[in-house]
Amino acid sequence: MDLLNDLFRSPPWEAMRVGLHLAFALALLFWLWQALRLRAAVSLRHLARPRAWLLPAVGLLTLALVAILTYQATWQLGGMARPQFIAFMQLHDRRQFNPAHWVQRGRILDRRGRVLAESHNRDGAAERVYPYGPVFAHAVGYADPRFGLSGIEAIANRALNGATLQSLGDWGELGRQVLTQSKRPRGQDLVTTLDAELQQLAVKRIAAAKPVGRGAVVILRPTDGAVLVLASVPGFDPNRLQPTVFTGADATNPLMNRATQGQYPPGSSFKVVLAAQALETGFHGRLDCPAEGYTTSSRYRPIRDHEYYEAKRAGRAWAGHGPLDLSTALAKSSNVFFAQLGILGGHRAFAATGQRFSFNRSIAFVGGPSGTLRLQSARLEPIPERDRYGLAQAAIGQGRVTATPAYMALIAAAIANEGVAMRPRLLRDRPPETLTRFMSADTARRLRVMLRGAVSEGTGRGIETDGLEIAGKTGTAENPQGASHSWFIGFAPASAPRLAFAVLVEHGGYGSTVAAPIARDLLLKAAEQGL
Repeated sequence: MDLLNDLFRSPPWEAMRVGLHLAFALALLFWLWQALRLRAAVSLRHLARPRAWLLPAVGLLTLALVAILTYQATWQLGGMARPQFIAFMQLHDRRQFNPAHWVQRGRILDRRGRVLAESHNRDGAAERVYPYGPVFAHAVGYADPRFGLSGIEAIANRALNGATLQSLGDWGELGRQVLTQSKRPRGQDLVTTLDAELQQLAVKRIAAAKPVGRGAVVILRPTDGAVLVLASVPGFDPNRLQPTVFTGADATNPLMNRATQGQYPPGSSFKVVLAAQALETGFHGRLDCPAEGYTTSSRYRPIRDHEYYEAKRAGRAWAGHGPLDLSTALAKSSNVFFAQLGILGGHRAFAATGQRFSFNRSIAFVGGPSGTLRLQSARLEPIPERDRYGLAQAAIGQGRVTATPAYMALIAAAIANEGVAMRPRLLRDRPPETLTRFMSADTARRLRVMLRGAVSEGTGRGIETDGLEIAGKTGTAENPQGASHSWFIGFAPASAPRLAFAVLVEHGGYGSTVAAPIARDLLLKAAEQGL
């Protein structure tokens, strides 16, 4: 393909193309001439006359063939004036000399009008340029004649090519292209919900996080699902796509969108789901949380709180939390409490909660004209009724449960939005759409108060900042492949939430010391912008 593309872009190709067309025409004329000579030389009068039905059948077949060829000719010869043809050819014909790749695609802009993608003319072709390089690689995606389409470039392909005519001016522009046989049709500009400054800061902070600089950040508006940040680190540069990017040779997997597809144990950030389940089922009272922890059988090691291990490393004894209520247990992030809470609720209640929270599903963003972008929710492997320890592990976000950062941000947004999860969206002109209800409005309001306490008085108090009123839940998720993952999910301001978020740092350690400060800095930047 590379050799063919080089040939078709070379200066001699035009002359060669004309020569090939002439040679084909001469060959066709020679064949017809020979056929006529053969017919004149051979008498066919001795053959029986054809049956009566044969001539009409041949006529119908001939008409059908002519109709197909006529449709094909109008589809291809008039293709550059037909946006549907352009979109089809861009998706299915990746040869760089394909005229469909000459289309001047519309720009993709952030919510303030900053250019995230645009087309430049280069050697007679429209080259797609991404000013921010890897920063928006997964969200905006790429449009490449060789490697196809991804991200917003894919879901809004028809609009970017000018195929969604929404105004009189759009129709007038298409008419001009038809009359002038323009080979440079221009698509429509699209404004996204993304914020370039916030996205850049998110990528910078994740990349600088020790020890590996990998992770994801999602920020969205709870009331309408508008996504302001959809960051995955590491990324790739869509300006310099090479086959090696797609071979999987890079162990860091830069093509994977960690925000929407990366499945990680959520750790203590998942305790908000158990807290919602407890409130929905009428739980009240206290559970004893001793230092020696909790287990369902002597065959399994006890589930303990992180204070136990901190005291052990320091060479001192720890007395345990003692009796805790739900609000205090959430603020202190007690593993012992929530492991017991999961067992008290039982397998059926946990499964019902998973169904209500859309576990094991693929959730579509509000779609563009050409397709959809999807995020994976939490993944929960079936837990047999006899496996009580597996249920206790899942209740603290370990064991059989994993989740994507985008899904955890969706949970935080639902708590901030009276229990209703709005379908996430990336295009500004797409209307808000309700996804589902995760919990009752009363449960959501009570959780908002608890999560505010988790920051002001609990594990997140290190990021307490005047004026932000952050509510959230830290998470330190044990990981069999290395150091624990660092999580922080939440929303702000707690009294009237305007932004919800999830921050994940791979192998980052404690959520309170790594992920939470990143979220705070992003909220400070958002506050500067009036968000």
